[in-house]
Amino acid sequence: MSTALAAPRSSSRSALNRLMDNSDVAIAIVVVGIVVMMIIPLPPFLLDILLTANIAAALAIVLATLYTTEPLQFSVFPSLLLVATLFRLALNISGTRLILLHGHAGEVIESFGRFVVGGNVVVGLIVFTILIVIQFVVITNGAGRVAEVAARFTLDAMPGKQMAIDADLNAGVITDEEAKKRREIIAKEADFYGAMDGASKFVKGDAIAAVLIVMINLLGGLAVGVFQQGMGFSEAIQHFSLLTVGEGLVNQIPALLISTATGIIVTRSVGESNLGQDLANQIVSQPRALFLGGLVTTALGLVPGLPKLPFFIIGGAMLLVSSTLKKGIREDAEAAAHDEATAVATRPAEPENVAALLPLDPLELEIGYGLVPLVDADEGGDLLGRVAMVRRQMATELGLSLAPIRIRDNIQLGSHDYAVKIKGVEVARWSLMPGQLLAMNPGTADLPLDGIPTIEPSFGLPAVWIGEAQREQAEISGYTVVDSTSLVVTHLSEVIRRNAAELLGRQDVRGLLDTLKERFPAPVDELVPDLMTVGEVQRVLQTLLAEAVPVRDLVTILETLGDKAKLTKDVPILAEYCRQALSRAICGRFVDEEGTLRAITLDPEIDREVAESIARTDDGTAVTMDPARASALIDTLKEQADQVQAMGIVPVLLCSGASRRHVKALTAHAIPTLTVLSYHEILPSVRVEPVGLAALV
Repeated sequence: MSTALAAPRSSSRSALNRLMDNSDVAIAIVVVGIVVMMIIPLPPFLLDILLTANIAAALAIVLATLYTTEPLQFSVFPSLLLVATLFRLALNISGTRLILLHGHAGEVIESFGRFVVGGNVVVGLIVFTILIVIQFVVITNGAGRVAEVAARFTLDAMPGKQMAIDADLNAGVITDEEAKKRREIIAKEADFYGAMDGASKFVKGDAIAAVLIVMINLLGGLAVGVFQQGMGFSEAIQHFSLLTVGEGLVNQIPALLISTATGIIVTRSVGESNLGQDLANQIVSQPRALFLGGLVTTALGLVPGLPKLPFFIIGGAMLLVSSTLKKGIREDAEAAAHDEATAVATRPAEPENVAALLPLDPLELEIGYGLVPLVDADEGGDLLGRVAMVRRQMATELGLSLAPIRIRDNIQLGSHDYAVKIKGVEVARWSLMPGQLLAMNPGTADLPLDGIPTIEPSFGLPAVWIGEAQREQAEISGYTVVDSTSLVVTHLSEVIRRNAAELLGRQDVRGLLDTLKERFPAPVDELVPDLMTVGEVQRVLQTLLAEAVPVRDLVTILETLGDKAKLTKDVPILAEYCRQALSRAICGRFVDEEGTLRAITLDPEIDREVAESIARTDDGTAVTMDPARASALIDTLKEQADQVQAMGIVPVLLCSGASRRHVKALTAHAIPTLTVLSYHEILPSVRVEPVGLAALV
């Protein structure tokens, strides 16, 4: 018995699957069939079947819109609307052809003409006119306007939604795949409402066409009955008018249903339930409104001259429903409060889990709401792409593998302010001028510009905010002109360079070692963990990065550490050995095309004094030089650096290897732009040209 029942069920399921697989062929046949209906006459019986199918399809479409919880669940509706409109017009043409040729168009049209309107032509025309007015003036115009506004607001909201997705993606709340799906949903929403804006015009055109077809049928039927079929004038009017009205009604009722479905789908906001459930839940949640409505309705029954029984019945029903709802809401609230109190009393006290709040992003860029267009690609903003390029630039320039830089909007910032944070702490902030360019004076421009003076944040150069119209004049005058995005990116890059040592974490070093080990396992295996720990390697790399020494040549660094770590574990000394091994990369940055290094030299007496004042402490070595002499040395070096910088030369100081790192430690805060090199870091092929002498009297 079970086997016999399973076979038909399996057969029906496979037939349904085959139908779904061939749905593209089916819809093509339907569209072609609609076009054929406009050309080839249909027999009355087939027309009856198609008219009935039209009504049933319209009912199904309306019910489908009622059960959708969001418009995109019925995203095929605009195309379906076009096909349904075309099908209805084809039925109009087929019915008109049969009415005018044979005076008979099947049972459905005749029944609508005689039974629905009682065989009265005037009543039929009035009912038809009312349906047209309802569809054209009320539903169609309203649906069309809603579709137009929804399309416009959906397109306007796209940049903000894209920003929200990018913010969630940068914050790690969603994955790339989830972001891709959300972007696809936004694009589908825009396409759907744009299509509905155009599809609503089909409904309006269909209503106009229905009026014209009825008028043509009335006049044409009268002419055919009187002049071709020999009917009397009144008989022709009675016969053809009833058929025409019946044909108009049988097509206009599905049209009204489709118009209603259009209005429902474009006015449907996103919800968790279908329209019926949402309606019931939202009305039930307002018993006071039902109470007041019932009270007013009952009061109207007391007005003299008005029938009392209908008003009392409806008003009393509303008051009864309101009272029942109030009682149910009160009981639900009491039950919920009791359940919550019970749960709180029985639940063991647990500490709040704040672990999710602890992680900090290594690097963040926060922007004010006025700078959001810099990030929005739809408005021409390219900040996201430029920031991604900063990561690649730091990797190739410093060998630093940065974590993704989070970009967030922050309403606590000024409208056009931005801030850079490292591990949650703000390290830089600046403000942009909306719609302005920054013209920086590199020291060669002497012509003043009209604008708002300021100081460029990355290098401290004097600058002026100017308009786009002044750009050409500024560039001719020798100014360097940059836009807002370039300014933010440059500032961010400089912040990273100055804080590269802090941004290199232990996990980053482990990642660098693991990546290097895939290609060069020998230096990694020799060094870690037998000679040095990952933490010690990290401190050496941080020491190098603190003086802007690239660590991209990690193989050379590890090989040097492998040789020298057997002799000492002192991180500063190991870093000096690494600097000597990287001398080509270090020295090459300051050598001109002729192979000349222009540098300030440290007086040998001062050099020896610094070296002799080095003392070993519990925290390592330190300079115990007389404070007054140290302060005088710093002042002298600052004066020399300023003079060299005024000549357009990067300030570089040469000293002995024994004192190099101690001189750098003395000048690190007072003269951060001064690069200190030892003679051991100068390649034999480089010619040194002194441009200053740092000496004390």
